[in-house]
Amino acid sequence: MPGENLSRDEARERAALLSVDGYDVSLDVRSATGDAEGDGPRTFRSVTTIRFRCNEPGASSFADLIAPSVTAVSLNGRDLDPSEVFDGTRIALEDLAADNELVVDARCAYSRTGEGLHRFVDPEDGEVYLYTQYEPADSRRVFANFEQPDLKAPFRFEVRAPEEWTVWSNGTGERADGVWRFAETKPISTYITCVVAGPYHYVTDRYERTFEDGTRLEIPLGALCRKGLAPHFDADDVFLVTKQGLDFFHDHFDYPYPFGKYDQAFVPEYNLGAMENPGLVTFREEFIFRGKVTRASYESRANVILHEMAHMWFGDLVTMEWWDDLWLKESFADFMGTFANVGATRFKDAWITFANRRKAWAYRADQLPSTHPITADIRDLEDAKLNFDGITYAKGASVLKQLVAYVGQDAFLEGARRYFKRHAYGNTRLGDLLSVLEETSGRDMSAWARSWLQTAGVNAMTPQVLLSPEGRVAELAVVQEAAETHPELRPHRVAVGLYRRTGEGALERYARAEVDVDGPRTVVAELAGAEAPELVLVNDDDLTYCKTRFDETSLATLREHLGALTDPLARALCWSALWNMTRDALLPARDFTGLVLRFAGRESDIGVLQMLHAWAHSALVHYAAPEWRETGGRLLGEGALRELREAAPGGEQQLAWARFFAAVAGDEAGLRLLRGLLDGTEKVDGLDVDQELRWAFLQPLAAHGHADEGVLAAELARDDTASGKRHQVRCLAARPSAAVKAQAWAQVVESDALSNALVEATIAGFAQPSQRELVAPYAEKYFAAIERVWAERSIQIGMDVVRGLFPSLRDSQDTLDATDAWLSAHEDAAPALRRLVLEARDDLARALRGQACDAAAGR
Repeated sequence: MPGENLSRDEARERAALLSVDGYDVSLDVRSATGDAEGDGPRTFRSVTTIRFRCNEPGASSFADLIAPSVTAVSLNGRDLDPSEVFDGTRIALEDLAADNELVVDARCAYSRTGEGLHRFVDPEDGEVYLYTQYEPADSRRVFANFEQPDLKAPFRFEVRAPEEWTVWSNGTGERADGVWRFAETKPISTYITCVVAGPYHYVTDRYERTFEDGTRLEIPLGALCRKGLAPHFDADDVFLVTKQGLDFFHDHFDYPYPFGKYDQAFVPEYNLGAMENPGLVTFREEFIFRGKVTRASYESRANVILHEMAHMWFGDLVTMEWWDDLWLKESFADFMGTFANVGATRFKDAWITFANRRKAWAYRADQLPSTHPITADIRDLEDAKLNFDGITYAKGASVLKQLVAYVGQDAFLEGARRYFKRHAYGNTRLGDLLSVLEETSGRDMSAWARSWLQTAGVNAMTPQVLLSPEGRVAELAVVQEAAETHPELRPHRVAVGLYRRTGEGALERYARAEVDVDGPRTVVAELAGAEAPELVLVNDDDLTYCKTRFDETSLATLREHLGALTDPLARALCWSALWNMTRDALLPARDFTGLVLRFAGRESDIGVLQMLHAWAHSALVHYAAPEWRETGGRLLGEGALRELREAAPGGEQQLAWARFFAAVAGDEAGLRLLRGLLDGTEKVDGLDVDQELRWAFLQPLAAHGHADEGVLAAELARDDTASGKRHQVRCLAARPSAAVKAQAWAQVVESDALSNALVEATIAGFAQPSQRELVAPYAEKYFAAIERVWAERSIQIGMDVVRGLFPSLRDSQDTLDATDAWLSAHEDAAPALRRLVLEARDDLARALRGQACDAAAGR
């Protein structure tokens, strides 16, 4: 990664100097098929013409390009020597005129890491598929440009491709004389331009709408995937959610979709969930389900579709000036994805998923040493890459949800409408949004922004209940606390709910009050005189962003009656609070897993159930005392099997319990049952062991030495697809052998031959919880290798290796000390690399505190 970084100061200086009028980009990707030429990377020709102005004639600047070689460069008709002006990442531009034309003819490299123009060969049929992925700054791997979000311009693309291929880009395209030519885009940033090419399966539809003034809007819709996935592609559901989303956003935004067509491409080996390229949104192809999945998977896909659609306005039409204000698009899209899911689709309980899943991501990120304000200090592109995190997305969305409660939904949406109209095709900062919200709400937004957007950390809220001699509430107060490292106490609009059991045993709310919590202690006067509660739920209805705590009575009630809570959102909030307590070493891991075993079987929300399974597994692996792990694993395995057998045959709860059983199975009886379910000698009534479930069963068998290379090869022959290959690679790396671990380590750390997807699969298989001693020797190797990996590999692969291979399973003070020693000896290492190591260290320290808490409970 040397030389590839771009600082905020450099970007600001260039933006002050230059204005871009347009790009013409010509790509020739016919080299994607057939044999590669030479020993170097496989390349394609990229010719770019940039028309731009300079407000200081005679000044110097630079264009961005990452390419193996440059054939020719001309500036204003003057040929420049590529060897003198191109250093591998930048093209020096001297003596600029007022009006300029730069032409760059380069050989750019196809990507195998999902950054730039990614090339994928389908093992099923040998077909080649291409797609681009740029955010935050990888379009310079495909064409020369000014790679920063505030130098917007119109783009015209043309692509030469193999005869049998179809090519898509942001605008509509036609093929003539062997060349695909695409309509000029509106002014957009470089990172949201896109090209997809190959023999993709393509389905079309149409969206139509007539506005109140009689204006008619027609949007051609398309959806595409690899041919091998076509039998599984439920494009009708994708189009249904798309149309529902377009209706919803047109109803609320009062700004017609501005980018013409709306294609959605599901592509292989994708690093992200999706990317909001206007007119050509890209998604990871795992959103096409090859086997049976639960309703939660369809809800998640709908949420992502709507998240990316919201970006057409928040991010594409109006774009942040620099990555400091990344939240201006990501927080809004994350909020709007759920807001639209609830308001427009069949997923009316999506706020429960948000409270349970998205906020868990935010709470974790906000307690790391790398936490940052929602409006972050992004010094350079490496900072930007790491800030696509739980703060920017989920905390930001949570704060926007709280803002809606603060200013009102009507004022919030009217502010959005003015924001779009005022800044269309432009770039903005925080102040631009706050000014329109002040106009529409009549409130001073500066204090709110200081508390919520410009400070880091999460507050905790605990109820204090004083009862009168008559057994009624004499006083109920909410105590707000903050961590020592981030001591800010914030204003919160919260609901406080009081719950009691009915005569039938249901735990239901009988009183509720909303209150503005501000400062360390706030009395909820409205609840004085209420009957004594068995459970007090602070932040009922999930109006604000905070960690909820319980008083002793409430916690005792949950230990005995959590499953009796009838309201699914209240249940989800209680589970989330209990998980936060487990992570904070306030609740022993064995107690949390015990609650899951007692009450998860009664959980009606499938998304919450699957989250509980993930948390219970994490509690066992990371937070349980080492001496209790074997007992805990046995209890979870027995409980999962019991629930699997008792679940309704063929239902999604049964499927969820089957997957969880596979995740925790470790004794001979459990592994024998998995083998029997695979070979047909065992059966669970109603459970369809489809191909995806077969792989889920094979991984624990491989990890425990019950599925060797031959078994896995036979399974790949049964499922000889790209998905099957990823599963096989993960299972191969999971086998309990020193030689296997050495090979996996070498493939990921010492070689760059694997694609991003296979790197990810190998890392996922490498460290198994049952193999702590086997992988222990790699702790020392990890610290010896990571600085070199960070320097030599792409930032995506560097992130995957540094995060994925950290020796978290060697959970001891020795590993904590080794991490501290590396940090002390590498104070000058890349800040982004240090951040990743600091985050991993914090997770390990938190795990050790949790283990100590759990051990104390066992004494």
